[in-house]
Amino acid sequence: MAQQIKFGTDGWRGIIADDFTFENVRRVAGAIASYVLKYEDPQRGVMVGYDARFASPNAAKIVAEVIAAAGIPVKLANDYTPTPAISYAVKHQGAAGGVMVTSSHNPWNWNGVKFKGNFGGSATPAIMKKIEEELAAGAMPNGNKAEIHPVDFKKPYVAAVCQFVDMDLIGRSKRKFVVDAMYGSGRGVLTGIFTERGVQHVAIRQELNPLFPGINPEPIEPHTALLQETVVREKCDAGLATDGDADRIGAAAEDGSFVDAHKIFCVLLQWLLERKKWPGDITRAFNTTRMIDRIAAKHRRKVHETPIGFKYAADLMMEREILIGGEESGGIGYSRFLPERDGVLNCLLLANVMAEEGKPLGQLVADLQREYGPHYYGRRDLHIPEDVKQGAIQRARSDATQKLGRYSVLRKEHLDGVKFFLDAPTKENGAQAWVLFRASGTEPLLRLYTEAASRNLVNELLITGESFVRNSG
Repeated sequence: MAQQIKFGTDGWRGIIADDFTFENVRRVAGAIASYVLKYEDPQRGVMVGYDARFASPNAAKIVAEVIAAAGIPVKLANDYTPTPAISYAVKHQGAAGGVMVTSSHNPWNWNGVKFKGNFGGSATPAIMKKIEEELAAGAMPNGNKAEIHPVDFKKPYVAAVCQFVDMDLIGRSKRKFVVDAMYGSGRGVLTGIFTERGVQHVAIRQELNPLFPGINPEPIEPHTALLQETVVREKCDAGLATDGDADRIGAAAEDGSFVDAHKIFCVLLQWLLERKKWPGDITRAFNTTRMIDRIAAKHRRKVHETPIGFKYAADLMMEREILIGGEESGGIGYSRFLPERDGVLNCLLLANVMAEEGKPLGQLVADLQREYGPHYYGRRDLHIPEDVKQGAIQRARSDATQKLGRYSVLRKEHLDGVKFFLDAPTKENGAQAWVLFRASGTEPLLRLYTEAASRNLVNELLITGESFVRNSG
């Protein structure tokens, strides 16, 4: 009996040699081919790329062969490629869709398959539902075999991101950066851009090593420790990191402190509004900083709060003009470029902000904290039994729960999980404290998110929140 394959936000992922097998890759590719034949113009072809994980090049070749066997022309990456480069190619070459073999920021023993819609972004839930239906039906279409052409997707993509930012200004600024590819498919991309334009930089973790030694390729702490250490040792103005498939960003300030995705989003937003004055609304996920709301209010811009997942920002980008949209995990995108998160582009934009403002990254963050009040953030991933997870969510939803530790719950929101707003101190007009409990729908995992006006309060709320989940406090 065939293993069940369940699609997530924009594709499928699994453990290598357990459920991520070449046979299952063929099944997924057959379902994608059938979807394209039924609902898209198949002669526009499909773009296929892959990351730097075990089995990715071979899996991509299998995907290409299955789709071509259905009579659909395929352009197959000739090297490890960032996911946004595939999305860019889909949109700008008018393809019927794109496939990326990647498991993004997951540990080394995972891999997966993402599907990109013809608009150049993560497939919508409606598209994924149709692909799942084809998969359930065992679709494996055959036609007059089409050609598979090897293609360099990186060159046109690099040209496009470099045109989107002011590379001349970055070059003249004399800023120095650490560039960290985290052994992912962004390897050599930022370093190539900086080398060609004479931007000072130190490159780390650019080599091919699918074991991702010592880290998950996710640009958050503790995996950014080497980036942070290198910034200080090499006396750099910032450290810039991309994840396993280069669609997410993380950063380090000049003093080696980690700069999370919330602060990156706010630095970019402030600059876009005050310097670039681009039009458009703003989207942010339910688990992101409310400093975004304060910045938007000052500039009279509308904020759309969405459920968690970049697909919701992408959906809005296709409906209206969105200046910037993003999520807690480092995925940030722009309507005027692609309805897609892009780690490489955001690294360049951060460098652009530093060059134009004449400040290192830590100073830009400090300026925001001073103007909009102190905002600090924390997250804890709790791997717990299913019954503990479900019990915690039920108690969080209950009207009887009106306190968390020593703080009263002022109100609750339920857009995606259960969020408590608390009567905790806001210290110099800083962040109103909140805690979000969000259970995974596919595994025994509950994520705890919090924002508050001090690091100490964030730590306290994480400890209190975990005690609440485990029903020990």
